[in-house]
Amino acid sequence: MIQVRYSTSPTSAETATTADLRENFLVGDLFASGEVRGTYTHDDRMVVGGAVPGTGQLGLPAWTEVLGTETHLERRELGVINVGAAGHVVVDGEKFELDHLDGLYVSRGSEVSFVGAEAAFYFVSATAHATYPTQALRHTEVAPVALGSAEAANERNLFRYAWGQDLQTSVLQFGVTVVAGGSVWNTFPPHLHDRRTEIYCYVDLDEQDRVFHLMGRPGETRHLVLRNREAVISPPWSIHSGAGTGSYAFIWAMAGENNAYTDLSPVALEDL
Repeated sequence: MIQVRYSTSPTSAETATTADLRENFLVGDLFASGEVRGTYTHDDRMVVGGAVPGTGQLGLPAWTEVLGTETHLERRELGVINVGAAGHVVVDGEKFELDHLDGLYVSRGSEVSFVGAEAAFYFVSATAHATYPTQALRHTEVAPVALGSAEAANERNLFRYAWGQDLQTSVLQFGVTVVAGGSVWNTFPPHLHDRRTEIYCYVDLDEQDRVFHLMGRPGETRHLVLRNREAVISPPWSIHSGAGTGSYAFIWAMAGENNAYTDLSPVALEDL
């Protein structure tokens, strides 16, 4: 099953109802046992999805009616992060074991399947102009970048899996940010990516907790309320920031014209 989301203008978000915002930008119900589900966004042609193998093995769907190719990765590259218990991903017959929050970059043209009774795989694909090697990205082996402070309630560790250095990709960047206990804010102060789309997937929330995600142009922000394992699409004109009611992490993924990690525009708080 795959859904399609069309590009929207910033002015449409400014007058949208809550239901409109959720329909256009929130991606829910990605994780269902025994299924692979996805959403295709026309913003930078990204695909986000969830695969929950259960007791079987699930292949990465071609979704030919949307992607227009015989296989999913015929013209795409893929990032995978396991948000469940241990499992493995099979890429062209090679097995990659992934623990919780471990990642995997998969090269263009590969065949992919997912295995793991308690695993839940979040994945993002983007169009690729070249083929680069598949590589496992262990969460415990990625040096975190410490950001924020406890005093500002935005202390967090940024784990950069694919970010334009060390690992070569065509356009895809992704990683995990873990918010420290007692802090609530992520990506604050916020910024914009004028040449890239970014998608957040919030994970490791307790059932009763929520993230209040801010989006929209500076000065015209709106908010969405997200549960565990829900994602939100941030077009290039939108900030992407939020605050949680309990501990959480989020997976970030970007694709677009420029994959320089520092290609962003800070937003001053007085402009919000």
